[in-house]
Amino acid sequence: MYNRIRIPLLVAFTIALALAACGGRTPTSPPQVVLPVVTEGVYAPTIDPANFVQGVDNPYFPLIPGTVMIYEGRTEKGNEHDEVAVLTETKVIMGVICVVVQDTVTVDGKLGEQTLDWYAQDRQGNVWYFGEDSREYAADGSVASTQGSWEAGVNGAQPGIIMEAHPVASDTYRQEYAKGGAEDMAQVLSLNETSTVATGTYTNLLTTYDWSALDPTVVEKKYYAPGIGFILTQAVQGGDWHLGLVVIQRP
Repeated sequence: MYNRIRIPLLVAFTIALALAACGGRTPTSPPQVVLPVVTEGVYAPTIDPANFVQGVDNPYFPLIPGTVMIYEGRTEKGNEHDEVAVLTETKVIMGVICVVVQDTVTVDGKLGEQTLDWYAQDRQGNVWYFGEDSREYAADGSVASTQGSWEAGVNGAQPGIIMEAHPVASDTYRQEYAKGGAEDMAQVLSLNETSTVATGTYTNLLTTYDWSALDPTVVEKKYYAPGIGFILTQAVQGGDWHLGLVVIQRP
């Protein structure tokens, strides 16, 4: 959930519905999101295990073992229920001790995807994303794909920053990098928005645009609350979905 960019499945169907609603007239297209151009050259961040701490306590992305956060909403696939659990186990990647987060997605009551994500925080407070073990499931419960899986340091993959220590509006950064397979990006929009989800109204929210360099036509907006973390995502271009926090279970 934290890092996943959604690719729409029903674009043609959505366009057809829009045309029907307009009596056959071509609807006015919404303004396109202008994304920054990334020209960093070769992406090769320096990872020094001595520069990382145990645990993750960034206020916008706290990962306290035992915490479970549940999100629900409507996506192109159906009614989605997403449980994100911070596990007590860790995984060493590139010499860095990473926190393991399990993300389990069900759609209309059926298991759709389960992922183990790996995060670590450096001494400056940035939270790095070191990869994922991702499994998508077919209707019969069998594993249909592991295509989204990648691990930093393997086959040229590199970690990215999932949350900055001191985010500033317009900051742009890579969240992950496995060429041709995982190239999610983010741009900071604001640090003072307000939004309401099932668990309450939150202020001073950090908001970002998230997209994949592999398909920049799909853009989502994510909301992070201080001391809580990720609370909401919604499509702003190239799709139609909305998922919000409904339950927080503290350890």
